[in-house]
Amino acid sequence: MSDLRLPKATRAHAKRRRALTPDADATFQAFSKAVFAEGALDVRTKQLIAVAAAHVTQCPWCIEGHVKAARRAGASSGQIMEAIWVAAEMRAGAAFAHSVKALELLDDPAPMVPDAAETVCPRRSRRAHPHQADLPDRACL
Repeated sequence: MSDLRLPKATRAHAKRRRALTPDADATFQAFSKAVFAEGALDVRTKQLIAVAAAHVTQCPWCIEGHVKAARRAGASSGQIMEAIWVAAEMRAGAAFAHSVKALELLDDPAPMVPDAAETVCPRRSRRAHPHQADLPDRACL
């Protein structure tokens, strides 16, 4: 198994990105500055939200940058960890909330195990799922 290594963002990367797309880079920088400026939410709160979002999006660069920014804005280690737990709960909460789909299917009167005479499930249309064309025809479970 190969070792996954993520490159460290450098000033050279930023300079190259700016050189390749100066208008987009400048616009993004201005947007970021405006978003994280003091407003209805203080900077520390905004950075704690960013720490949580970075964990949900699983962006290692965002995690590093926003944890450091949250610390500079006065967030404690406990506050940062609580923000991460909020992110974890929200991500787990989505799976919990979507369980209603499975619950509805469990209440479906259709048999859970198809008998051999059943045909291909109409939801498994070859046109709708060309990547599944090589799968054998069988009823949906």
